[in-house]
Amino acid sequence: MKNFLIKFVLILALFIVIRPVSANVSLVVLGDSLSAGYGMAQSESWVGILQQRWQQSQPQITLVNASISGDTTQGALNRLDGVIERHQPTVVFVELGGNDGLRGFTPNTISDNLTQIIERLQQQDIVVALSQVRIPPNYGPRYSEMFAEVFPQLAEQHQITLVPFFMEQIIGDDSLMQGDGIHPNRAAQPMIADIMEPHLLALLEQVTIAKIEGKE
Repeated sequence: MKNFLIKFVLILALFIVIRPVSANVSLVVLGDSLSAGYGMAQSESWVGILQQRWQQSQPQITLVNASISGDTTQGALNRLDGVIERHQPTVVFVELGGNDGLRGFTPNTISDNLTQIIERLQQQDIVVALSQVRIPPNYGPRYSEMFAEVFPQLAEQHQITLVPFFMEQIIGDDSLMQGDGIHPNRAAQPMIADIMEPHLLALLEQVTIAKIEGKE
């Protein structure tokens, strides 16, 4: 059933018309090992694959991978100002929280840190999209459920886009996972890129349309 769902999503992606984004934009992925390409060269990560793909098909997009393996929401918050200053992003896609969950940090702590990240970005007129994140039920179903609820609550509170957790379609297929059972392997990266591309391009197109309309 899992393989069927993965194949269905990939086939469906073939029918999505991906239009070129209509203005110059900069997208930063602020994530952890799931986006950094743990155990492989960064160019082999799903973000690296999209960077190479968009150099040809979407040259007006500057895509930056500011993900660090092992990073937590607090760690990302600590380095956020430097990321903003260095890359001057139009949009930031935040994929964080997994390491916090695996370390048993409280949902309130995770929510507080993500709130500060989101608000700091919005204060500088940077558009934010937040990834849903889920963790294995190591700490029991109650903690896992409370953890997962943080992300839609923040998206609603701050009126930002919540992007489905891309690992949902990868976890459970051993051929797509590294031996630790946590990180996607090289074979999974093109699939994740295909999953994420329509979400990110749709977001970027909305942003560029808003920019164009704002100048009229």
